[in-house]
Amino acid sequence: MQAVILAGGLGTRLKPITDSLPKALTPVLGKPFIDYQVELLKKSGVRDLVLCIGYRGEKIEDHLGDGSRFGVKVEYSRDGPELLGPAGALKRAEKLLGGSFFVTYGDAYLRAPYGRIMETLLKSDRLGLMVAFRNDGRYGRSDLTVESGMVVRYDKKRSLSGMHWINFGVSALRKEALGAIPERKVCGEEEFYGALIKDRQLKAFPVYDRFYEIGTPGSLAEFERFISE
Repeated sequence: MQAVILAGGLGTRLKPITDSLPKALTPVLGKPFIDYQVELLKKSGVRDLVLCIGYRGEKIEDHLGDGSRFGVKVEYSRDGPELLGPAGALKRAEKLLGGSFFVTYGDAYLRAPYGRIMETLLKSDRLGLMVAFRNDGRYGRSDLTVESGMVVRYDKKRSLSGMHWINFGVSALRKEALGAIPERKVCGEEEFYGALIKDRQLKAFPVYDRFYEIGTPGSLAEFERFISE
């Protein structure tokens, strides 16, 4: 199985750590965060990785190389001079992608049944599947409405009635879904997933183990406690 890791962000909320490092290389108990992520994906059967890199991305390349020492395959899609947003970065990586793949973030540690998630997508007639966690406001603002197994609303800015779920941080997509992303134009994830939702092409896959991420000092400390325990 293949996964795209979106790891091009500036990591401004983790300064001063990210003054010299990309967020994916943030030290966690003496080891770069991305090592934990790669190990988890490999254990879950995901051994073909595409890293979308930007800010200090050469340091990620120097660390991971071709992935062989981690037992995986790693390729890179580099941001150009114009940043195109998360979905735009995904579109830029299109030539490296197979017929189906996961999309996740370079600051997220997500325990999930990846094999079953991909199987669920491929047995369906839809273009995408978003993993959803029943959040009810516990870990940040809930941003998804799920009805009859489909994502029917995704809004990261507004808390709307019926939003009990949150984007867990990983989706499974057929390559055809990238047709919803314009070429060489800025495109955010809400715009991309919104187009799939409008066409009823985004299934929901529920999970019940919480997510971890390192986007802020607080969430980094939480992840360190989790790893320590």
